[in-house]
Amino acid sequence: MARGPRLDAPGSLHHVIVRGIERKEIFRDDRDREDFLRRLGEIVQEEEASCFAWALIPNHAHLLLRTGTTPLARMMRRLLTGYAVRFNLRHQRSGHLFQNRYKSIVCEEDSYLLELVRYIHLNAIRAGLVKDLRGLDRYRWSGHSVLMGYEQRDWQAKEEVLSQFGRRKRYARDRYRQFVGEGILLGRREELGGGGSRRKGEKVVEDAGEASDPRVLGSGRFVQRVLAEEEKVLLRQNLLKRKKRGLRSLLAIVSKEFGAAEEELTGGGRRRILAMARSVFCRLATRELGATGRQLSEMLQITPAAVFYSIGRGERILAKDNRLQENVKNYLNNLTTSP
Repeated sequence: MARGPRLDAPGSLHHVIVRGIERKEIFRDDRDREDFLRRLGEIVQEEEASCFAWALIPNHAHLLLRTGTTPLARMMRRLLTGYAVRFNLRHQRSGHLFQNRYKSIVCEEDSYLLELVRYIHLNAIRAGLVKDLRGLDRYRWSGHSVLMGYEQRDWQAKEEVLSQFGRRKRYARDRYRQFVGEGILLGRREELGGGGSRRKGEKVVEDAGEASDPRVLGSGRFVQRVLAEEEKVLLRQNLLKRKKRGLRSLLAIVSKEFGAAEEELTGGGRRRILAMARSVFCRLATRELGATGRQLSEMLQITPAAVFYSIGRGERILAKDNRLQENVKNYLNNLTTSP
């Protein structure tokens, strides 16, 4: 059965599992592991995300991430593509390194954050890479060693985790370590794989009166809230796609208002009237249609800095021209109400 779309609301907690294609190794040596972690750390910091736990196993990796405003898909694409290119060059191989789709599960943070931190860090013991908790404490390729103070990864949200166990760091580490040790006796914890207690393809099912979905780990109420938010996101995305198609019609209207050809606006011409028209277009496209600066930079063949400057100038031009404002208002009404 085809898999459903990823759930990726901003600020969500995700348990991400990345596996090698055909269960082959994705980490052959320590250089590979350091390269992966370096890339992960850069992305987490640049995208203002949080990484609470991670574990590198030879043929797969676990991550526990809370996204910022950047979608998880974009972060993972950047991480995995860059790593795979470097891995193939180093090891003189070609082709896919990872399975086609990594697995990502949206998790209810209040209920599952610490459970998942423990579950992910215990992977090294379950995989036989270390024998016991003492070995895990100093295992370099798991976030547990960072929480215990044996490794330093500035991008890992260690303080946020340890603060759940106490105010004083030494006491918090002792309690955290005890918590992890207790988890060894709990086994693999299949229920932490997502989807509640029942799964049925990619559809939401009811179990004991609670909603369930294989892409979500949490209570029925949490599942319902996540899916409702996702529905809103999809509606916004569909509207945005329609609005992006409206950029061309907006360009046509602005060009007509200023007596210029569309090709002149997108060709980088420097006449004053063209600069004014581009400024009005940039202001309307970003504020009303959700266009990005990069998108407008490519469309108009001007620099991102010029786009930023044009937005402010366009707002001033519109404020002084009532007729132009009225024409633009009519255009926007037609755009948002037309089928």
